[in-house]
Amino acid sequence: MKKVYFISGLGADKRVFSFLDLSFCKPIFIDWIQPEINEPLESYANRLKECITEPSPVIVGISFGGMLATEIAKANPQSKVIIISSNKVAAELPLYFKMGKYLSVYRWIPARFAKSLMLRSTWILGGKNAEQKEILHNIIRDSETRFVKWAISAILNWKNKEIPANLTHIHGTADKLLPYKYIKADFAVDGGTHVMTLDNPKEVSVLLKKLLQ
Repeated sequence: MKKVYFISGLGADKRVFSFLDLSFCKPIFIDWIQPEINEPLESYANRLKECITEPSPVIVGISFGGMLATEIAKANPQSKVIIISSNKVAAELPLYFKMGKYLSVYRWIPARFAKSLMLRSTWILGGKNAEQKEILHNIIRDSETRFVKWAISAILNWKNKEIPANLTHIHGTADKLLPYKYIKADFAVDGGTHVMTLDNPKEVSVLLKKLLQ
C-alpha cells in the first residue's frame, strides 16, 4: 500500500484529516518541528521535508500545510504533491492578507490573543455540525501559540511566484478564508469550505483516491 504524507494547516494537527476515508493508502501524518526565530516559510519547509524518507514521495497539504507542500514540490521535482484549501503562489492570497503584511499588525499582537482570535473566527473556516465544530475548536485550543504567531508572519511574508509542475490543487467553492475567485484550482469541490476535509470528506476522499491511484 502506497505511503502518503499529510501536512496539517496552521494551528492544526492530524485531526483535520480524521473524517477522510484513507483506506486506499498508508497515511503518515507529519508532526510540526519548532521554527527558528524569524524563519522564512521556504526554510521551514526545507527542514520539514527531512521527515520524509522516500525519494519520490506523495504529499498532501492542507491550508498552511499546502504552502509548505508547494515549497517541497519545488525542491523535489520527483515528488507528487496535492494541496487542499490552500494557495500555491502569493498572488492567490486575498487583499486582506496583503494589508495585514504591510500594516504589520501581526508583529504586535500577543500570541495568546492571536489564538483567541482564531477561536472566535472559526465561522470563516467552516464546520457544518456540532461534531465538526468541536473538533475544530479543540484543534485550535491545543495549538502552540508561539508557532501560530510565527506561521502567520511566515505566510504574510511568503513571496512565491512559481507553480510546480508536480502539484495538483483542490479547492472549495465556499472557502471564506481563501475565496475561490482568487484561486486557479485544478479541481473544485462544490460548496467546499476551508476545512472541507471535515465538512466534505466524501468528495475530498474520492478525489484523493482518484489522483493517487
